[in-house]
Parts: sequence; C-alpha cells; structure tokens
Amino acid sequence: MDRRLFAEFLRNRRSRVQPDDVGLAGGPRRRTPGLRREEVAGLAGISVDYYARLEQARGPQPSRQVLSALARALRLYDAERDHLYHLAGEMPAPPAGPSREVPAGVRHLLDRLDDTPAYVIDAKYQILAWNRMAAALLGDPALWPDERRNIIWNLFTGEHSAAALADPQSARFAVECVAELRAAAAQYPRDPGIHRLIARLRAASPEFVRHWAELRVCVRRGSTVKHVHHPTIGAVSLECEVLDIAGHGQRLIIYSAAPGSPSAEALNLLSVLGPQWSPEGVSPQAN
Repeated sequence: MDRRLFAEFLRNRRSRVQPDDVGLAGGPRRRTPGLRREEVAGLAGISVDYYARLEQARGPQPSRQVLSALARALRLYDAERDHLYHLAGEMPAPPAGPSREVPAGVRHLLDRLDDTPAYVIDAKYQILAWNRMAAALLGDPALWPDERRNIIWNLFTGEHSAAALADPQSARFAVECVAELRAAAAQYPRDPGIHRLIARLRAASPEFVRHWAELRVCVRRGSTVKHVHHPTIGAVSLECEVLDIAGHGQRLIIYSAAPGSPSAEALNLLSVLGPQWSPEGVSPQAN
C-alpha cells in the first residue's frame, strides 16, 4: 500500500465533492472546498479518527469493504475507484453491472444524426436509446415490450428466428452475440439482468444452448457490412461502426452508406419518409 499517494488521492477527491452532491447542507462557514472529514467518514460508515489517519498516511491498510464505502462516499468514477484500490494494494472489485443510463452527450449526438441510423446497447445487447432513423430502418423499439428490446433475445426467439439463423451472416452474428454475452457475464458477475437473460434463453432456445456450450468468448471491434431488407426502401448494404462508450458498459451503433451509392440514396429517402413500420421484436442485425 502506498500510504502517501493514497492519502493524497483521498484529500484531492474529498475537495471535489460538494455537500449538495451527497444531500448535505452546504452552510455559510465552510473554509475549504468540498466535504469535511467527518462528513466523508459518516457517508462511508467509518469513524472520523480512522478516516483522518488514512488522510494523514498513517492508517492501517483498509479492507475491501472500507474501500468500496469510500468510493461510494466520494462519488468516484469507475477508473477512480480502480485507482483507489490499486493505491491500497488491492485488486479492484468487479463492477456491479453495465449502466442503463445513457450519457446526455450521447443522447444529444443521437438526435443530431438526423440522416444516420444509430442506437445504444448495453453489454447484454439491450437497446437503451435510438434515433428517428434507427426506428425508421429497424422498427420503433418504443412500441415493443421491454424484453423484446434485446437483440440476442429477438435473434434466438423471434418470429423469424429460424430463417434468420439459417442465413450465413446472421449465423455468424449469433455466434458473436453468444460469445460476447458470455464475456459480459464474466465481466459483470453480479448483474441480475445478464443472468436472467441467459436463463431465459437457455429455457427458450435449443440453438442458443448449443452455442452457449461451445464456450466461445470474444470482444469484437471494427466495422462490418450489414445487409438490411426494408419493406419500403428494399435491400440496403450499410457499414456498421461499433463505438465504446467509456465507463458505462455501453456501445453506440452507427449505420452509414458510401456517398452516392444506391444504399445512400435509399437512406436519404428513408430520412424523408421517417418511421413507417413498427413490427414487434424485430432483431436489428446491427452488431
């Protein structure tokens, strides 16, 4: 444990948390920025003397329970929490699960992409947010029940699953989805949503069980070409870019077409038409 750097990091992060951030009254007599030591100690459920000794680089090595409590009290981001653990000579605790809250900046970006289909998924392929063009191309998730907003569930249990899985492109996509779901289960071992989805898929789809038994694990990157058959604009071939949203366990999926191509012209037409169809539980082959 590097007590000096640990103490310095605690003092620095304590100074950055405002009383309003943690539901405390600010008051007029605060001579230093941020929280007082006794406030951090109270929020973390430890004694003021113990916390003071940690900030003075003369305390004992804190337990993992104390480190977790301090990270919550100081409102640390994931990377900051991991750094706190490392300074204390501990391996970081696994994250509880991917966030369901899409950052405001990403939502603004979705709205600005008015001619480009784009949406956000979490680590278990749950669709969290989408723009108007994604709804126009793939169907409107707002009209689907929550369980049908999961791409892997739709792929293996949807109305057209058998036909989709018989297609070589969709079959490869299914293998990749299952492998990434296994990786997500290991990355977020305490997330109930991931384990509930796996249990439902195992009960509903023999094809999923077959893939799950293969024990594949992968994390895919880069762009791929997706072929989408739309009831109004017909068949289009689109570049699919997958962008990680750092610190949230989410990814932004963007579809685009080469300028001047037939698919680009079809997307231009779709941007004028807007959402014209809303089949329930359509599985966007978007990842």
